[in-house]
Amino acid sequence: MNPFEPNLSSLAVARDILLTPFGLDEDKLLKALGTMFTHKVDYADLYFQSTKSEGWSLEEGIVKTGSFSIDQGVGVRAVSGDKTAFAYSDDISERALLEAAAATRTIARAGSGRVKIAGRMLAQGGRSLYLPNDPLASLDATAKVQLLERVEKMARAKDPRVVQVMAGLAGEYDVVLVLRSDGVLAADIRPLVRVSLTVIAEQNGRRETGSAGGGGRFSYDYFSDAVLEQYATDAVNSALVNLEARPAPAGPMTIVLGPGWPGILLHEAIGHGLEGDFNRKGSSAFSGCIGERVAAKGVTVVDDGTLAGRRGSLNIDDEGNPTQCTTLIEDGILKGYIQDTMNARLMKMPVTGNARRESFAHLPMPRMTNTYMLGGDKDPGEILASVKNGLYAVNFGGGQVDITNGKFVFSASEAYMIENGKLSYPVKGATLIGNGPDVLNRVSMIGNDMRLDSGVGVCGKEGQSVPVGVGQPTLRLDGITVGGTA
Repeated sequence: MNPFEPNLSSLAVARDILLTPFGLDEDKLLKALGTMFTHKVDYADLYFQSTKSEGWSLEEGIVKTGSFSIDQGVGVRAVSGDKTAFAYSDDISERALLEAAAATRTIARAGSGRVKIAGRMLAQGGRSLYLPNDPLASLDATAKVQLLERVEKMARAKDPRVVQVMAGLAGEYDVVLVLRSDGVLAADIRPLVRVSLTVIAEQNGRRETGSAGGGGRFSYDYFSDAVLEQYATDAVNSALVNLEARPAPAGPMTIVLGPGWPGILLHEAIGHGLEGDFNRKGSSAFSGCIGERVAAKGVTVVDDGTLAGRRGSLNIDDEGNPTQCTTLIEDGILKGYIQDTMNARLMKMPVTGNARRESFAHLPMPRMTNTYMLGGDKDPGEILASVKNGLYAVNFGGGQVDITNGKFVFSASEAYMIENGKLSYPVKGATLIGNGPDVLNRVSMIGNDMRLDSGVGVCGKEGQSVPVGVGQPTLRLDGITVGGTA
């Protein structure tokens, strides 16, 4: 990846797209911020955004849908203590900006406070994790359809039992500009692409599905034939395995989690509980536990928004702070939480660059980026061989988590029984039941094969969805409750 200077390129592009066409400049933005500080406000920011997005889907060799949209606007936020006022407009103009700014003063008492707005803006440096290119322009419409046709043919050629293939392509070109009352001016250009593939296989009247896909912050040329071939292999194999699957047994047993996507369990059952807002309010199972042992020795969990090209990575967060790698749990000891500016200030903790929002029409909050467990020293084969009877979970579907106590329920979409240290037969209907803090302490072996997911994660919180990454090595968990169908 060629390095570039985000301040010079991204900021110039953001000005050209988000300010200049609407007659705005930094003086007018400072004026809007200044209207909020006629009342007692601690902090304020403006978040401009322009997003071009598209989606294509292919089914039975026919383009079923093709969509394109442009969304743009500005979000205006004022913070006073632990109160937040927020307004947004899809009309980017000085008038709309001033009206939104005036509306946010309702949370503050009249009279100017001690906090003053900065007199000038200072461009904030970010990172250079992805090129500021428009992925939608990297292929024409014909080539995009041909890409989907190629991956569909690859999947059908894998096995005659494949009876249906559905493929999707999605791309996004997101330009953001953040202006803060403390004088920070920052911008980012965020490409995002994804291919998804679902196949249905049939045998003796029984039908099963398998899915695969991936992507990240690059252009469509990432999807080479080799990458598409791997998606096709993974999706078809998953469907064929499920054709042979037997009902899963139920009860407590030893679980081996495969590397990569099974880290979604870590993300949901543990990661959300380490977000600053839940811990500031005391509603997380991890509240007040910094410095305490919350996991088995050897368990180290980080949230890292600085991985080049990854789906969950950002050059800056949605408050203009550079992203970073934050160690949450180190060798089983809780080290900290992921934070946005407001929760970090109220908790007297460092900002970690984890403020995220779905769009200009949403408030930022502390959210994960790429959350994963570091690898250990065990060979994956050694971990499997250590289990006399248990379950090997390779892939997960849906799940539910209660942040207050960490309790979770997750369904495995691909799993196998382990007998005498070897994989025996596939099972379906296996559900893992437990709670995050307890599961962390049941980790008894950690593989040396840490792997990130292929780039498909979407995280939901309080009605907002953002792209994320997950990962982990092969793990052995002892005494986990499995709900089955046998």
